[in-house]
Amino acid sequence: MATAQAAKAALGENLQHLQLRFANRDKITELVAERSRFVDQLLVQHWQQLGLSHAGIALIAVGGYGRAELLPHSDIDLLFLMPEHAGAEAEARLSEFIAFLWDTGLEIGHSVRTLAQTLEQGRADITIATNLLEARLLAGPEAAFDLLYDKIREQEFWPSSEFFRAKRDEQRLRHAKANAFDLEPNIKTCPGGLRDIQTIAWVAIRHFNAANLRELVDHEFLEPTELDELLESQNFLWELRFALHIATGRDENRLLFDVQRQVAELMGYEDATQLAVEQMMKRYYRTVRRVMELNEMLLQLFKRATLGDGRALEIQPIDQHYQRRGPFIEALQASPFQHPEELLKLFLYVARNSNILGIYAPTLRALRNARRDLVQPLMEHELCREAFMEILRHPRGIKALSLMHKHGILSAYLPAWRNIEGQMQFDLFHAYTVDEHTHRLLLNIEHFSQQEQRDEFPLGSILINQLPKKGLLVLAAIFHDIAKGRGGDHSKLGATDALEFCKLHGLNSHDGRLVSWLVENHLVMSITAQRRDISDPEVVAAFADKVRDASHLSYLYCLTVADICATNEHTWNSWKGSLLRDLYFSAQRVLARGKEKPVDIRARVREHQAKAKKELLRRGLKEKSIESLWQRFKADYFLRYQPNQIAWHAEAILKHRQDEPLVLVSKHMTRGGTELFIYCKDRPRLFATVMAVLDNKNINVHDAGIMTTKDNFALDSFVILEQDGTAVQALSRIQSIRKALEKALSGDTTKMPKFRKMARIMRPFSVPTQVTFLPSQKHSTSMMELIALDAPGLLAKIGDILYRCGITLQSAKITTIGERAEDFFILQTTEGQALDEVRQQQLREVLISTLSNQQTQ
Repeated sequence: MATAQAAKAALGENLQHLQLRFANRDKITELVAERSRFVDQLLVQHWQQLGLSHAGIALIAVGGYGRAELLPHSDIDLLFLMPEHAGAEAEARLSEFIAFLWDTGLEIGHSVRTLAQTLEQGRADITIATNLLEARLLAGPEAAFDLLYDKIREQEFWPSSEFFRAKRDEQRLRHAKANAFDLEPNIKTCPGGLRDIQTIAWVAIRHFNAANLRELVDHEFLEPTELDELLESQNFLWELRFALHIATGRDENRLLFDVQRQVAELMGYEDATQLAVEQMMKRYYRTVRRVMELNEMLLQLFKRATLGDGRALEIQPIDQHYQRRGPFIEALQASPFQHPEELLKLFLYVARNSNILGIYAPTLRALRNARRDLVQPLMEHELCREAFMEILRHPRGIKALSLMHKHGILSAYLPAWRNIEGQMQFDLFHAYTVDEHTHRLLLNIEHFSQQEQRDEFPLGSILINQLPKKGLLVLAAIFHDIAKGRGGDHSKLGATDALEFCKLHGLNSHDGRLVSWLVENHLVMSITAQRRDISDPEVVAAFADKVRDASHLSYLYCLTVADICATNEHTWNSWKGSLLRDLYFSAQRVLARGKEKPVDIRARVREHQAKAKKELLRRGLKEKSIESLWQRFKADYFLRYQPNQIAWHAEAILKHRQDEPLVLVSKHMTRGGTELFIYCKDRPRLFATVMAVLDNKNINVHDAGIMTTKDNFALDSFVILEQDGTAVQALSRIQSIRKALEKALSGDTTKMPKFRKMARIMRPFSVPTQVTFLPSQKHSTSMMELIALDAPGLLAKIGDILYRCGITLQSAKITTIGERAEDFFILQTTEGQALDEVRQQQLREVLISTLSNQQTQ
């Protein structure tokens, strides 16, 4: 008798053989079938060797194994169908058989039941009932299996209508827990995954008593092209899952970052203009979108067949071509899309009717067929262009564009859109494919106009209704990332595309240039707000000069906010909102004043001092003490901070013992974050020490202002947030941070602490360290931009490097983009001068050497 060890070795040899065939690009359908046959033979052989063939027990494969579809490490689901009185010897042999299976290393899921128990549990549990529908006899009495087969197909077991409702509800629940465009998708359970294809098959088996999807064509329920599309999608997802099993060595369904590169390599993708992993994921996202559309259409048709709900939906005539059936638009003709423009007119009806949320299944099928038959882009037809522009100008045009995107008509209209469908970026910042990100940006523009969004986007909700032509903003949104994945500057390439589009669609030159400008500059406001010192009048003046006028500013603000919010669910926070609002109003004042009236720096300093002094006197502080303190401060301090901050700092300093470090944490938000202020005798590595403490407290730093008094006291201010982007507000948290900083600043240690370990999700990423020196508006400072992996302790390490290189930090803007840190620093030598080329090169070399090494630690 073969031992479990021998069987385990045979399974391993079979797996190696299948892996070789997979590498040779053999058909995946043959590989999953061969794995199933091999396991069949192993199980049946040992079943017979144990003498179970005559024990009256039926060995039945169920679930995926019942479908004869096994991936390398798939579970082996078995039902042991027992006679009413099996006998002790038969049960003992069955236990021995199960133990043998476990010893082989197979992942077994099994149940031991009589026919009555099986039917009872199947009626009570939709999952058990579903597994039984795919039952396949491996060994044992055929009569027992045939009786089970007949019983589970009786209407009383699970009526077709009830089964449909249960599977539909099961799918809705599953979809609610997952995102089809997740960065680390579960290729089995995510929307559009293998489970959605299986759901169609299960409902079909139950309703038509069909053996598989192919039989639905015979029932005239599924068209041959739709069957081909489903099978092609299924085969690709099988290939992904096969490679995933090989890469992980287990039954894994989540395509985690850790293994995505390896899976892409196993599937034969190679780096080119796009990374191999991005090419693979692009096909994945396109595949799940196709499956989602087919799944929606076919389940809607099943609903009509099983529940007859189509007749129950309210019907509202639209015109001689269309009617509304419930929330769906339905064509009255069997072939409604004889001419290309009719595809666009369908969505124009959607925009005009607020009650329409989707397309009725028969009409959707006709649309899919017409879409497949197109021989040139829809935008090449003049009547299509007219209909598209009408959609664009309609108040509910974005709703129609959203549905056009969902059903592939936007890519059929605009060829460049097709290029970004499913285009992912292998990083932690862009949580969606480029097309899905743009789609969400469009929805955000729509949300700005809604009453319930005014609290979260107060400025955006006002400006969106003041724009001269909202459709121009929508066009800019469509094109802002449309050139991603081509290589080159996507903003400039997209701007060219947008201008050509506007000319083709008859927009006047002013509108075309505005759309093109918005596309080319869609990142400018975000970069200025988050990476530059917007308290510096010269920074604001340069931004206002680029924006040109108030109209451009309003359009750009709305596009910027909608863009940031559409990048991922955690990108937008009150800190960014505050920065963008401040920049908007600062630029607006500059534009209203005009270039001929520059900001009077001295007047602003006097204004801030006067307002702060008035508040301090009100609190009972002596004017002589205030003036004595401020004489030690440099003018830049009063320019950087607002009067309320200046008063807060001054009161705390005047009431504090000068021989101890002062650590203040604001109770109220400053620019959407929490202000941390430190006053103490300046010391080596002060910035590095503070950053190390905050890093170990899991605090994000977004802004740093590093100043010293004339007598060498530090006046350092930071804006800090929690990891989720919220202000630091819990009293216990504030006290913990303050005590840790006071302890660190009271000591004289110069040793760098240990930092947190790199998070699992960060490990697959490698970010080349880049150091760039930019032109500075101030001759005595140097501006440096640094891009690096956002590893634990990064800012502390940078601070230590600056100290060792004899360089003083003036201010920093800290931006984290997924796994990338994109930080901006204003630097000086210890002599108060800008860095010359030699010092710049020395600093660049040390930063690159030190920070590149952290990626291998």
